[in-house]
Amino acid sequence: MKINEIGRLSAVRTYQKQQETRAGSKGTVNRRDEVRISAEAQQLLSDSRIMGADRAQRIDELKQSVSTGTYHVDAGKIAEKLWPYLK
Repeated sequence: MKINEIGRLSAVRTYQKQQETRAGSKGTVNRRDEVRISAEAQQLLSDSRIMGADRAQRIDELKQSVSTGTYHVDAGKIAEKLWPYLK
């Protein structure tokens, strides 16, 4: 018996080696996501927390004055703020 097609065996061996290397590399890869927050972003977060407390207090005061009917809108201030956009 004579075997002439040795090329097929080498293709199978090459495929098996590729599969082994892929399987081996999957087990060794430990990727981790990482986030770095800049100092400027940390400062902005800190400032927003401080201003958030003041803002919440101001909102509560406005809610109370609206509910009691003591809140009054100054039409002059509104007109001054709108005027630059209407020019």
